[in-house]
Amino acid sequence: MKYAVYILYSVSLNRYYVGQSKNHIERLERHQSGRNKSTKAGKPWEIVHVEFFNNRSDAVRKERQIKNIGSRRYLERIQNH
Repeated sequence: MKYAVYILYSVSLNRYYVGQSKNHIERLERHQSGRNKSTKAGKPWEIVHVEFFNNRSDAVRKERQIKNIGSRRYLERIQNH
């Protein structure tokens, strides 16, 4: 199974969240249910971007890259290409 790096968006907070998981849909459900401390306040979340990788190390590297750039800036960059 591939690993996903995903970006979520909360309308209520006007904020993005970046994560990586083997199952991004299941992980979104955990974010929506409030079981994740860092995303509890932003419910509901919507997936705005997903990228897939063959291994976890590549996914973690990409997640770190996006967090360093900033989710909003990263999304702007990929939309302009």
